[in-house]
Amino acid sequence: MKRRSIIAGLGLLLLFGSAQAETIRVAIGTQDPTINTATGGLIIRELKLLEKYLPRDGKYKDAQWDIQWKSFTSGPPLTNEQVAGKLDIGSMADFPAVLNYAAHLKAGKKTLFITALSGSTTGSGNGIVVPANSPVHSLADLKGKQISVPFGSTAHNLLLRAITAQGWDPEKDVNLVSQAPDVGGSALQANKIDAHADFVPFAELFPYRGFARKIYDGAQARNPTFHGTLVDAEYAAKYPEVVVAYLRASIEADRLVAAEPEKFSELIEKITGIEAEVNYLFHGPLGIQTRDQTWKPEYRAATKTAAATLKLLKRTDTDLDIDAFIDDRFIRAAYQQAGLDYEARLKDYGRSPLKAKDAKTGETISDPQQVAQVWIAGEPQVRNYASPRNALEAAKAAEAAGKKVRVVYAHDRNTGIKLFANQAWFTRDAKGSLSAFLLKEDAEAWTKAKGGTVLDYAAASAAVATAPVASAK
Repeated sequence: MKRRSIIAGLGLLLLFGSAQAETIRVAIGTQDPTINTATGGLIIRELKLLEKYLPRDGKYKDAQWDIQWKSFTSGPPLTNEQVAGKLDIGSMADFPAVLNYAAHLKAGKKTLFITALSGSTTGSGNGIVVPANSPVHSLADLKGKQISVPFGSTAHNLLLRAITAQGWDPEKDVNLVSQAPDVGGSALQANKIDAHADFVPFAELFPYRGFARKIYDGAQARNPTFHGTLVDAEYAAKYPEVVVAYLRASIEADRLVAAEPEKFSELIEKITGIEAEVNYLFHGPLGIQTRDQTWKPEYRAATKTAAATLKLLKRTDTDLDIDAFIDDRFIRAAYQQAGLDYEARLKDYGRSPLKAKDAKTGETISDPQQVAQVWIAGEPQVRNYASPRNALEAAKAAEAAGKKVRVVYAHDRNTGIKLFANQAWFTRDAKGSLSAFLLKEDAEAWTKAKGGTVLDYAAASAAVATAPVASAK
């Protein structure tokens, strides 16, 4: 009888313990097609990194985990589900993040902006494109034209600022219409719009696919832009260790991408359909945007600018306390747990570094403004070159040997923005040296000041076979 009583007692204890075990939901909203959020969503999900860092001791010893993932095409629909209590964590850009904050406050709730993921303190990443055959070559040519943009997005913010900088009235001097990226892409192909403004990666993806041409990069507006992650404030207060675990997973995702950008560019293509060549443009060394989880002063300022813009547009009816919205406690704790120096990274403005030698000459590459790269089909790593000329020569040689050139990259001589070389304009000086530019007008200004000839990609490629060999520097 005594043994039966003990067994019965253990059974009740186990039953009681099981009843007390908490099931904790971790519902995360991602934007898979917005590829610079990959280290806050797609890569964590695909590699199951969150499971690696979830707490297992203390009050979480017997916890059961209900991990949910859902991808969105933009920030606003993600916000709708988060306000409805269906999501705990979500990633989006600065502009929609402020809308997220305002929507939660209106509903009697609150979100916290806990980390940046990837961005540009100079604004690169957002852009404006036109149909490939359009006669338009600059923003100034768009007065009186129809421009589409996803309303409420960070690209909408860029477009409004760019229009205002031209001295135009957004309601009178241009016709703005709201179109999601997929709709805008179709409209460009059908020549139903004069231009389309969009966020990462569409201002690069559409030109890569051959039906658009970029005429304006966010860096021209010098308006910082970034994507980051928000968390429901009540959830963060109840489960701070879970929030830190998510950020630990994000930190590891960032480390993995930095170590093998080609591999993870291919993974992103597998999940999203966005070509690896486009992903590498962002995630590779010296990419268009820098993966950076620290709260740079420029990112704080960008969030405040977004709030001011939204109030001006009457999308919010009050002054929002952005200092209360941005909360760096969790990312600082994650850095500390990971053995990383948050303050050092906060002060570091370097892009994802390139430490390499020229694949042709063997010399150490030192000038990021002249770096060019070639990705050959079948090769696991991108080749690096100290000059556009060396890269174009390598591409021609590879094609002559029957190899397929996946893509050639160059960098804008003025801004350092990474470019698809076949979308760039080039200048050639008397010695045969080539420099790349995003805009034709910039290439023309360069030759006017320094001499030389302006070439498109086809002409630049042809020129390397006939021009004198130039110094790689």
